[in-house]
Amino acid sequence: MKFSSRGRGCCVAGSRERGPPPRSPFVHQLRLSPLEKAKIAFMTLTLFPIRLFFAAFMMLLAWPFAFIASMGSDEQELEKPLSWWRKIVDILLKAIMRMMWLAGGFHWINVKGRRALPTEAAILTVAPHSSYFDAIPVTMTFASIVMKAESKDIPVWGTLIKYIRPVFVSRSDQDSRRKTVEEIKRRAQSDGKWPQIMIFPEGTCTNRSCLITFKPGAFIPGVPVQPVVLRYPNKLDTITWTWQGPGALEILWLTLCQFHNSVEIEFLPVYIPSEEERKNPVLYANNVRRVMAEALGVSVTDYTFEDCQLALAEGQLRLPSDTCLLEFAKLVRSLGLKPETLEDDLDKYAASAMKMKKEKVDLKEFSAYLEFPVSHTLESMFALFDENEDGIIDIREFVIALSVVCKPSKTLETIQLAFQLYQSENGTITEEDLAHILKTAMGVSQINVTHLFRAVDEEEKGKITYDDFYRFAELHPHFAEDYLYADQMGAESGLETSSLSAPNGICTDFSPENAEDKNKPLQKKLN
Repeated sequence: MKFSSRGRGCCVAGSRERGPPPRSPFVHQLRLSPLEKAKIAFMTLTLFPIRLFFAAFMMLLAWPFAFIASMGSDEQELEKPLSWWRKIVDILLKAIMRMMWLAGGFHWINVKGRRALPTEAAILTVAPHSSYFDAIPVTMTFASIVMKAESKDIPVWGTLIKYIRPVFVSRSDQDSRRKTVEEIKRRAQSDGKWPQIMIFPEGTCTNRSCLITFKPGAFIPGVPVQPVVLRYPNKLDTITWTWQGPGALEILWLTLCQFHNSVEIEFLPVYIPSEEERKNPVLYANNVRRVMAEALGVSVTDYTFEDCQLALAEGQLRLPSDTCLLEFAKLVRSLGLKPETLEDDLDKYAASAMKMKKEKVDLKEFSAYLEFPVSHTLESMFALFDENEDGIIDIREFVIALSVVCKPSKTLETIQLAFQLYQSENGTITEEDLAHILKTAMGVSQINVTHLFRAVDEEEKGKITYDDFYRFAELHPHFAEDYLYADQMGAESGLETSSLSAPNGICTDFSPENAEDKNKPLQKKLN
């Protein structure tokens, strides 16, 4: 597969180019200087335990007020204006929550712009979503949020969540996403009877380097929304909580060890959708994202949470953060290959590739092979594999890349398939073949496999079989880290990886599965 430093990242700015984002918006590297380490050690022994105690105390103090105010509240009661005593509870809870953030080092919160009234904008869209500290605007406004139904059962926190009248999404109910969208639409169209709903449309946490694809759920009701942008202008970024980087507890510890933590919340003007945007929630979401990106001075990118899952899948091959397989996965979706049938498609394409042997194909033959007409998306996909820019590609590389996207955590299955595609009549491959296989499977332009190949080829025959490789992988499950990209991936390969069972962050994803926009404009790969 081919790389171009200009094309890497597939980043498209709103009204003007802003330069590419870092290699991956899902990775956060935190490097501490000796002075910062000494400072954190001192704060850990002095200020940290005091702050942790007071923050926990404030949360516990808020619990009885939230519990009493939530008792006996049916739906009709919730739609009515707050009674005098609930208004007092509301003020007290906001004050307690503010004291909790103060204890955490957020001495002042810089708020810009004016928060719209519920009658002006029923939905607040907040981005970028980068940390659980993004709960700060939630506790300031007590706007409703979309939460997993399981959250209400968490001691103390569940009671506080129920107080803000959230929209719950149930994992056990297959129809829950549709019901959630309907509930949001009902509340949004209630002429201000319900509290505003605060939604984080990215659906997962990023490092704030760019805005990833917005989920369309917040925009399906077709009502005006108020964009809200968050900034954390701190010299040392201990706030960001991504899939690859410091874990949740480490982020809490490091943040509480900072003397002061800055946060800025900016309420942008209400965005009123056009008739076309009301009918097309994906277009609506993209246009709101563009406005928010311009306010933040960052790029937008077509990366999604699904790309995060691909990049951080727990297989033997950890994809580097600059892998072009993320770009390939986006093109696969845009081409129209459906996730539910992708394994069947892979089997079909693999069988065809084996019959073709080492034949290379041009764009028209690639189109016929995939059974898709030539399009801008197909041309962009073809360009990824046109390594020599001579208008022909090795179809086997496409099959290997598709296998990684289809089975990101099943490394050995992809390598076995690759051996079948590359092996000679006696079932062996050479070092050059292995280099082609692994650089395609990792989505990099070059890779040195000499160390790995020699380790597998114990008898020094100059060729290996899949059985040889499988036995070696069984004995050395971390062969990639040990033999391949220790130098290439550097510190990133050793960062902590969280479970990918659900997005990390506040607002869970509730967008319907069929809401993907398959006609999004794509930036052509530059060479």
